Amino acid sequence: MGERPVRSGRLATLLLVAVTASWGSTFFLIRDLVAHVPSADFLVVRFSVAALAMAAVFHRQLRALERRDVLTGLGLGVLYGSAQLLQTVGLEHTSASVSGFITGTYVVLTPLLGALVLRERIPGVMWVAVGLSTLGLAVLSLRGVTVGLGEALTLCSAALYALHIVALGRWSTPQRATGLAVVQALGIIPVAGIAAVPGGLTLPADGGQWLSLLYMALVAGAFALWAQTYAQAHIAATRAAIIMTLEPVFAAGFAVALGGESLTWRMLVGGLLVLAAMYLVELRGSPPDPDATAEQDPPAELLHHEV
Repeated sequence: MGERPVRSGRLATLLLVAVTASWGSTFFLIRDLVAHVPSADFLVVRFSVAALAMAAVFHRQLRALERRDVLTGLGLGVLYGSAQLLQTVGLEHTSASVSGFITGTYVVLTPLLGALVLRERIPGVMWVAVGLSTLGLAVLSLRGVTVGLGEALTLCSAALYALHIVALGRWSTPQRATGLAVVQALGIIPVAGIAAVPGGLTLPADGGQWLSLLYMALVAGAFALWAQTYAQAHIAATRAAIIMTLEPVFAAGFAVALGGESLTWRMLVGGLLVLAAMYLVELRGSPPDPDATAEQDPPAELLHHEV
């Protein structure tokens, strides 16, 4: 494998780690915000802002897409938006820790769907990493689970996230990843909009709520969606899913650093198990991705845009 694909794979890994850090920082923000703004309304405003920002920055890449790319991006956006809606509504009915664990089960569902839908062969080391990640999530998050509405909705969202990860790995390429990310953001808006119609649109009430929403729109929304789409053009879906299980590790870290929570043995052991899974995948030499030899570095201007 040449030097360029290796660099691209490392950049993809770093981007996914940054994505999970941004997602992990939003759990307590979302819980506070949806207490005042209904989930669907929050998602409409969040991804409307994200889509406008992305379209303004990446308008050339958006115009370069072919019609089939646009349709693919809209389909991926509907899938991702549905997962976001189910997860956010589920979070209203269950604890953040249980929500984090159940959402993280996409690390198991992703290779299963890849094997069933795309007939992919998953190497044994990946299954070991999947098991370590799942165990780490359980230690980190669970203190007993009762299956109710919130848990059921969150499990459905995890299945949709897994399907989105598999589909993104199938259709995202280095050349069209940026434009595809913009169209995905646009595709999320009607999903949340339909859910928001019955009660009308409720906006954040004060400056603090708007600041939280703008952070989630621009950093955990626009940047995260672009970074995931670009990264999955360079690494396999199962590998991406394992890396993204760092989300609850970062969530626990932010809770300790900013939320006043105490560091516990669960956080340490769970976090170490998730990191061990990443070690297996990243440092023990995971097999090259099928299209690695055809990868190209992203255009230089993409790496200097801050959304």
